[in-house]
Amino acid sequence: MRYLTAGESHGPQLTTIIEGVPAGLPLTKEDIDFELGRRQKGHGRGRRMQIEKDQVQIASGVRHGKTLGSPIALVVENNDWKHWTKIMGIEPISDEEEDEIKRKITRPRPGHADLNGAIKYGHRDMRNVLERSSARETTVRVAAGAVAKKLLAALDIHVAGHVLEIGGVRATNSTYSNLEEVKRKTEESPVRCLDDEAGLEMMKAIDQAKENGDSIGGIVEVIVEGMPAGVGSYVHYDRKLDAKVAAAIMSINAFKGVEFGIGFEAARIPGSRVHDEIIWDKEKGYSRRTNNLGGFEGGMTTGMPIVVRGVMKPIPTLYKPLKSVDIETKEEFAASIERSDSCAVPAASVVAEAVVAWELANAILEQFGQDRIDFISENVAKMREYSREF
Repeated sequence: MRYLTAGESHGPQLTTIIEGVPAGLPLTKEDIDFELGRRQKGHGRGRRMQIEKDQVQIASGVRHGKTLGSPIALVVENNDWKHWTKIMGIEPISDEEEDEIKRKITRPRPGHADLNGAIKYGHRDMRNVLERSSARETTVRVAAGAVAKKLLAALDIHVAGHVLEIGGVRATNSTYSNLEEVKRKTEESPVRCLDDEAGLEMMKAIDQAKENGDSIGGIVEVIVEGMPAGVGSYVHYDRKLDAKVAAAIMSINAFKGVEFGIGFEAARIPGSRVHDEIIWDKEKGYSRRTNNLGGFEGGMTTGMPIVVRGVMKPIPTLYKPLKSVDIETKEEFAASIERSDSCAVPAASVVAEAVVAWELANAILEQFGQDRIDFISENVAKMREYSREF
């Protein structure tokens, strides 16, 4: 599978075209709208989430509730476009209109793509950069991820995410009995945290950051259960599935780190306490006594739950702005404000679920077939049975 996204933050719409989804997969508008709604929630979100009520239009590739095997086009309209039709219009404008309409941006904000993107593409108006580099683009990545989640669920593979840490407040009680419990508890939490007490402290930290004109980041965790063993490859570096998942996490706006299982903690303890002992029983076949490596060995799935975490830096647009330099005058200034979220970590948790689901679904299709969901399901079932009897 593959997909492309198109659209600007304040343009008329965001679009994605998905190619390679097998035929016969049940898919409805409601499936995607549910995930889009989850992305818009979270304590600390700004006014833009009150303006936009994201809903998808399925423009192709689905008929009577099932995928056709042809490309799927998904569209999410920007409600705020009506206020930006002149500034973001497609038609050419005259020199006389430029100063009045264009509102040229020449002041790059620290922590954003503004300056680097302007240098790369030669834009003297950095509106051309920030409109596309905005995290608003993750709207249709979540839409694509919703399709991937449906595919995985049809194969009894399930994805859930939660927030482990915000602004230095870390959940200490994140135990759960199953992924359904994770989904239920995180939907009830304004910060998507399994630890109720930590969740309250996280909200206080977000409120304090907003009061201070500041922002805070955090850590999210995605858990996937049901992946068969042996998906991915040890043969070439670019076919290792954990590497693809890591790249997907790092592609999310403002994410600066990723780890699997115990992650960086493995550097501090001996190998005898890191590697997962292999066990076997007649009913389950092979498994691991622990899951310190987060469901991956040698670039392949082990059959254990996949556990991957990503760290999100604080949002770089602040009410207490940092210093920068105007590219026209070269004078120092206090950076402008384009958005007002003081924390987007809970929303980022939903995005992380989506990008991980996409990589895993794609890996499944590469290994077990691409055209028909019923054939793919049979092949996955055969692999599970083979693994048990190996």
